[in-house]
Amino acid sequence: METITNWISDNSGMLTHYALQAVLAIIVLIIGLRVAKWCSNLTQKAFAKRNVDKAVGSFCGNIIYALVFIGTVLMALSQVGVETTSFIAILGAAGLAVGLALQGSLSNFASGVLIIILRPFKSGDYIEAGGKAGVVRKIEIFSTELNTPDNKIIVMPNSSIMSGAIVNYSREKTRRIDLVIGVSYDADLKKAKSVLTSVLDAESRILKEPAYTVAVSELADSSVNFVVRPWVNTADYWPTYFDLMENIKIALDDNGVGIPYPQMDVHLHKTGE
Repeated sequence: METITNWISDNSGMLTHYALQAVLAIIVLIIGLRVAKWCSNLTQKAFAKRNVDKAVGSFCGNIIYALVFIGTVLMALSQVGVETTSFIAILGAAGLAVGLALQGSLSNFASGVLIIILRPFKSGDYIEAGGKAGVVRKIEIFSTELNTPDNKIIVMPNSSIMSGAIVNYSREKTRRIDLVIGVSYDADLKKAKSVLTSVLDAESRILKEPAYTVAVSELADSSVNFVVRPWVNTADYWPTYFDLMENIKIALDDNGVGIPYPQMDVHLHKTGE
């Protein structure tokens, strides 16, 4: 017992130093945990204000908490004299290995977060992206689900969507229908234009503003081409498109305006013997 007492007496300075370091390490750990929790909550609130999916906000908040917690533990260990360089090297190597192994998944996750934050489209929109087109049914962290017009389900990785152009057909309230109608060179152009205009005027779904356009656009190989460009509400696009195609054909036929088609003229010449 006396030996222990003498050892403590001889090393009192060292023991006091380590005790203070341990107390400082505990304080750093407590403060770091509070900071980690605060950062996590702040991240989730920031995502919530942007109306981002709760799963994404929670996931990102947990990542922030884990990063701050790891940093706090390393700081606490350094306070008690533990060499943290090796720990940092190990964590870096482990992070690199995990990142390489999950490269595709992380790319899809990052793209999913961008889709939710930037909102290039939402559920119910008809979009074209990554070479596919359909109505958006679900937007998830790693993938987006589309429903095609012929009722097929396409599950697309988010990275393939964000890596190219995204065409959103549903975002704007109105759309323009672009038709090219060819009439024969023998046709009366003024009459043809009048017939096309009358068909558009009779269609109630065509908007008055912006005004439609009917004009000659091209003198093609076998036809004179008119561009017909009316504006409609987005929801009326395809029904109006189909009806216009049918009504224009009927109206041109009724008024004797020919619609040409590609043809070849063969000339036979008889030569004397």
